[in-house]
Amino acid sequence: MASVAAAALASLSSSLSSSLFSKPSLSLIPIRTLPRITCSLSTSSSSSSLEFNITFAPPKPKPKLKPDSAEPDPEALAGQLIIPWIVRGEDGNLKLQSHPPARFLQAIETKSKTKKKKESAEKRVPTAEPKYSKAARRFYNENFRDASQRLSKVLAAAGVASRRSSEQLIFDGKVTVNGSVCNTPQTRVDPGRDIIYVNGNRLPKRLPPKVYLALNKPKGYICASGENKSVLSLFEDYLKTWDRRNSGIPRPRLFTVGRLDVATTGLIIVTNDGDFAQKVSHPSSNLSKEYIAAIEGVVGKRHLLAISEGTVIEGVHCTPDSVELLPQQPDMSRPRLRIVVHEGRNHEVRELVKNAGLEIHSLKRVRIGGFRLPSDLGLGKHMALKQGDLSALGWKS
Repeated sequence: MASVAAAALASLSSSLSSSLFSKPSLSLIPIRTLPRITCSLSTSSSSSSLEFNITFAPPKPKPKLKPDSAEPDPEALAGQLIIPWIVRGEDGNLKLQSHPPARFLQAIETKSKTKKKKESAEKRVPTAEPKYSKAARRFYNENFRDASQRLSKVLAAAGVASRRSSEQLIFDGKVTVNGSVCNTPQTRVDPGRDIIYVNGNRLPKRLPPKVYLALNKPKGYICASGENKSVLSLFEDYLKTWDRRNSGIPRPRLFTVGRLDVATTGLIIVTNDGDFAQKVSHPSSNLSKEYIAAIEGVVGKRHLLAISEGTVIEGVHCTPDSVELLPQQPDMSRPRLRIVVHEGRNHEVRELVKNAGLEIHSLKRVRIGGFRLPSDLGLGKHMALKQGDLSALGWKS
């Protein structure tokens, strides 16, 4: 029995040695050796079974770097799996090293920092506000949004009177809010919830919508309201059909944005939105205005230079943005000038032409900001402005 066990042990050790040392070794990469195996054979006369006690040697410690070099100790690397790096040295020759080159590590670090910066920048980018449907916005405005406004503004928007005249009505004690006389125009009210009376008449809960109209003003009409031949009289038919088109909604109180003198024709904006009128007519909007002036007599180069140099109006030196002599038209005997201004002072274009020694036969405004008077819009006719037209005027509703 002992001879049989010895023969089996000899066969096992020969097979292990052949499997370990039959393959050729690599000179460049050291191969990790197999753990040590110790076998003990115990035989006894009382038992014929073989018992093997197999134990593993403790793992080898990790390689330690030499104090004076970045390369690990070759003796410590014995039996460790190493991935070599083939790099080109400063002398131009290829060589093997056990650690990545410095430029590779630097590139990885730079890429990591760039990625982190990009991620942080993406987090800082503000997300676009979600778009809600008209029904959702209407529900929010009716139930949650603070709809209170100044009392004088509410009266003007309801068509009672102008802002200034509404303030006078409040000062005179002719306006009551929820049963009490109100003498302060700045009082915040909500026409949908507060009960407002003016001269004994109940103010409707619903205010008229905002209206924006472009009018081709004829000659001989003034822009003030309540006067003879006011441009607002050209909207009588429009207001008469308002009740049929907007049942239950009060009529808007229309007024002009800026003014054109009685002899000037062309584009003028009519609305009931005071904020819009203030924005468009205020000098800070920097909206340019283009005029076509028909001139009596002959226009020379010196006249154009005199107009471009400007003149003093109301104590302020006004200079036009541009002056241009238009080509002669077969059906027009008089020369025409295109003059663009942005200050919009009273009679500015007429004063510029007069200062140059010329006389205006007719003057027409054809453009405000980015909105141009349509060529097919006849004198005395008006058209509703769309959202794109309001954007051209610098207004976002």
